[in-house]
Amino acid sequence: MPSTICVSCRGERSAALVRPKTSEPYCKICFFQAFEREIHETIVKEQLFKPGETIAIAASGGKDSTVLAYVLKLLNERHSYGLNLVLLSIDEGITGYRDDSLETVKRNQQQYDLPLIILTYKELYGWSMDEIVKAVGRKNNCTFCGVFRRQALDRGAMKLSVNKIATGHNADDIAETILMNILRGDIARLKRCTSIITGDESDDNEVSVIPRCKPLKYAYEKEIVLYAFYKRLDYFSTECIYSPNAYRGNIRTYIKDLERLRPSSIIDIIHSGEQLIVKPTTKLPVQRICERCSYCSSMPICKACLLIEGLNKGIPKLGIGKTERYRKEMQQKQDQCCNDQSLCHCMKEKLTVTEQN
Repeated sequence: MPSTICVSCRGERSAALVRPKTSEPYCKICFFQAFEREIHETIVKEQLFKPGETIAIAASGGKDSTVLAYVLKLLNERHSYGLNLVLLSIDEGITGYRDDSLETVKRNQQQYDLPLIILTYKELYGWSMDEIVKAVGRKNNCTFCGVFRRQALDRGAMKLSVNKIATGHNADDIAETILMNILRGDIARLKRCTSIITGDESDDNEVSVIPRCKPLKYAYEKEIVLYAFYKRLDYFSTECIYSPNAYRGNIRTYIKDLERLRPSSIIDIIHSGEQLIVKPTTKLPVQRICERCSYCSSMPICKACLLIEGLNKGIPKLGIGKTERYRKEMQQKQDQCCNDQSLCHCMKEKLTVTEQN
């Protein structure tokens, strides 16, 4: 602790912590006030909400969504936003992780007195994440989870008839996403990943079923942890058992190293991403409607439907990477199978139908 005097109240109370964002000593009360004030200023400046709207808080039981739910309820009452807040949780079906974290969400519902709805991957897609990992292994499992979770949140939001979904994405998450999209050369996602609201009528890059907003966009992850700790909030802190091998983990480690050298690195990356301009001649994906499920997609068939098709057909890589190549391989196998003199699966089905007739 470089100083025992709080820089905000100037000695009225002793400093209890150093703010990661500013490297300045703060007492707990002044830290709470600064943290809440900055989120309120973000909400007001970016016009995230309108009076009378119903907002679904994406609740996982982790520190980010727990702090988001607590602070939104607090600010809604303090500043008279006039919002109707509800909790929306997605059960991916990860034994030993999501089942435990959902117990935290249920306690949060009682603590904050907010309605709660829980949807499962199993009921929506016919597959749980445990079953998906058994089928695809741990290399690409986060791709399935990310695609399914996004669509599941929209479906849950539609059930609740909400106006917006508020997610707990913090500054660290956004900085990581910017670097990931740069390294992957994903111009479309790079253009919109810094947007604090996506999917609304003003967003030309993405037409979502329900608009999403990020009230914690400028809040550091370390400060969220400090806030939850000193406020004694009830949250689940165990990491997903399938995420250690995720690509994002490598980027997260790099961001943490940068933060140690220069605490402002996280905000600097976000501001840099906000200033990026895509050339008018750059071709970006055109949003359309999935031919199968009517969900928004940049392709005739959305990613979720492709992934489900691959799982159901025993070809889990169908929706990952070169989708068209796997489709051709499937067709070649089917053609080769049907041209064989032996009874293939297709011929057996035809014979069964003939016998029944």
